[in-house]
Amino acid sequence: MAGLPLISARLADARSDDCAALHAAAKEAVVHGAYEAVRDRLRPLLSAVHRGDAGLWQLYALALRGLGESAEAAQAFRRAADLNPGDPLLTHSLARTTLEAGDEAVALFDVAIARAPADASVRLGRAAAQLASGAGENARADLAALLLQTPGWLAGHAAYANLTAMIAPGEDPLATIDAAVARFPADRSLIDDAIALAMRAEDYTGALMRIARARERFGPDAALAAREAACLAETGSAAEALRVFGTVPVQSAGDVIWRVRTLLRVARPDEAAALLERRWPDGDRALWPYRALVWRLTADPRWHWLEGDERLIRTYDIAGELGDPEELADCLRALHCNAGQQLDQSVRGGSQTDGNLLVRAEPPLRRLRTALLHAVGEYVAQLPPPVDGHPTLIADRGPLRIAGSWSVRLTDAGLHVDHVHSHGWLSSAFYVALPEPDKDRDTPQAGWLAFGENRDLAPDLPAFRLIEPRAGTLALFPSITWHGTRAFAQGERMTVAFDIALPAGARE
Repeated sequence: MAGLPLISARLADARSDDCAALHAAAKEAVVHGAYEAVRDRLRPLLSAVHRGDAGLWQLYALALRGLGESAEAAQAFRRAADLNPGDPLLTHSLARTTLEAGDEAVALFDVAIARAPADASVRLGRAAAQLASGAGENARADLAALLLQTPGWLAGHAAYANLTAMIAPGEDPLATIDAAVARFPADRSLIDDAIALAMRAEDYTGALMRIARARERFGPDAALAAREAACLAETGSAAEALRVFGTVPVQSAGDVIWRVRTLLRVARPDEAAALLERRWPDGDRALWPYRALVWRLTADPRWHWLEGDERLIRTYDIAGELGDPEELADCLRALHCNAGQQLDQSVRGGSQTDGNLLVRAEPPLRRLRTALLHAVGEYVAQLPPPVDGHPTLIADRGPLRIAGSWSVRLTDAGLHVDHVHSHGWLSSAFYVALPEPDKDRDTPQAGWLAFGENRDLAPDLPAFRLIEPRAGTLALFPSITWHGTRAFAQGERMTVAFDIALPAGARE
């Protein structure tokens, strides 16, 4: 793959009067993430000689979206759509970026659906827009009706399950996919999807029941056995899980993770370490958190190479860059309007916002994003030099792109269970609001951020680093590092978190 400097140079050299060359160079730059180059090259051209070129407006909008400039991207997509009103992709892009900017977008998604009625992604976008507008129950009902017509639509079932968990936590999140299985009991792929969704919802007991029914209909096979073993381990039957695992081969990094989790539950870290020695092309990065655990449990000196440098975990006080802290807190509270929490997330006793928070257009969030990215730049600059084979100390460290961002609001006794962000490079916790200490009820280090613990798999392994939360403070750390929080007795703890994407040159 050509490097970003070369791609940017090709765009800079493309003649402005050669439309074909300019389009090709701008498209190449967008595809490879050279968004700044596209923005800077096209902005002056679109205000002059190419202001009527829908294709260039579209590429300009895509670059702005890649940079997190959702409001400006929506304006550019609107211009492109006005110039080419029959293009359904432009209509969908306008709706999507309008939603991402935090503006009302349901009507725009309705137009997009009218132009591309078979595009399932537009339907999911409309559901997200409904949720953002306070009509989450309508979104659930609409998805349920669509799933009656298209029972094999897994993404729709997953969206319904997540919506249910967020806004109706007392109801069954798997209702639509179970209804689909009841209608089509011989559809193995649908049954597999139902099992996978139950596991994603951490309903391992429910997954085991679905596995048993599948075995009755289809007979035993390796895929069902592997899932059964994983669920057995997660429900307290680790010894039986190991027996079942022994009947199926290890074929992927995902298989390794389930076995390692099971071995750790029965205190056999040496065997887990042996499994983790192999590299897997399908997703080896997901294994690094487990290597960190077993290397600490087995006193393997490689842990110091992986996580021991103190520069990997840093804190930054950015309160002075944000203006009125209550304005930011109130802006975030307005977004925490759901009763439950999303599927397969670390939150316990609180809520998590939907969508990519730091691309919204509200001024407090724009100021926050600027301050956070400035701190990330300082963090990356102070990291140790690149180390061959290291998952964090990579050679290619830019450009810095936010892969996802959200806010979490925890209330009485709320916490984050220990987890990692295996799809990011760097992760974070920014403290917006914290409860007053309760001297009578709080335990020592209540609310603190702990690194290196996995109290589920290795309950006797202590944290190797603790951070006391302070409003206005940002913690930055590798995404592969286990982290969680201590519970607190009462009050509100509100944070913003984001992941920095692994730069393209460092991806597997």
